[in-house]
Amino acid sequence: MARKKGRDISGWLVVDKPAGMTSTAVVNKVRWALDAKKAGHAGTLDPDATGVLAVAIGEATKTVPFITDALKCYRFAVRLGAATKTDDATGEVIATSALRPSDDDIRASLTAFRGEIMQVPPQFSAVKVDGERAYALARAGEEMDLAARELWVESLEMIARPDADTVELEMVCGKGGYVRSVARDLGAALGCHGHVLWLRREWSGPFEAADGVSIETIEELAKTEALDALLLPLEVGLADLPELKATAEGAARLRNGNPGMVIASDVDWGDEAWASWQGRAVAVGVYKSGELHPSRVFNL
Repeated sequence: MARKKGRDISGWLVVDKPAGMTSTAVVNKVRWALDAKKAGHAGTLDPDATGVLAVAIGEATKTVPFITDALKCYRFAVRLGAATKTDDATGEVIATSALRPSDDDIRASLTAFRGEIMQVPPQFSAVKVDGERAYALARAGEEMDLAARELWVESLEMIARPDADTVELEMVCGKGGYVRSVARDLGAALGCHGHVLWLRREWSGPFEAADGVSIETIEELAKTEALDALLLPLEVGLADLPELKATAEGAARLRNGNPGMVIASDVDWGDEAWASWQGRAVAVGVYKSGELHPSRVFNL
């Protein structure tokens, strides 16, 4: 089997994704610009969405699940009075209403979208149905009965009401949230229909849009040390897990995939944590009786 071409380089590059570009295209651009062997992203954004797309390089791809599971913040606008096939502004309008709810009506309706809610994904989504992506079936004209999924919504607030047809919202939620579903379901709850007009992810776990690098900058600095310097350490992706200091012998054992001794801390037996040696991540695993039992090992 041929070896993958590219450099053994690891870290995170936070991209401020522009509208009109898929998440996969962003990852491919970053991998090319860094000449990296391996890259992936932590949480897909729709092509027309903007904001934080955290791209993991090399060994950092092993920390992607921890960012995917982290809370995320979205700011978005809902266009009231129309439902579309895609639940966003790119789709064909399928229903309209002359009703326009008041600000108080909107705020009252938002209550039902906080906490542990059940959410049905959009027809045009990456959810798999009998082994195929829902969006592929939807494009072929099929209508699916998608199952509702649990979603944790930490907060959902009205930020602005630019005009009678538009409301701007900010939502902090957990893994698997579809902003388009929120817009659709809010419109239904208000009795006026609704769809997403625009969407921006402000932050995802430890990564913020304000720190994001533009595609133009990535292209300008491609294949240079200046772009390498913009990489954040792999360990940033482990920010939500407690850190344990490994002993020298423990680090050696962990690198070989075996339980390794770590210095005692306030981590409880059975907790997930990560071990470091001389400031670099060695492994992620479960803490038991003075040792970390690794589930992921980093080759740094």
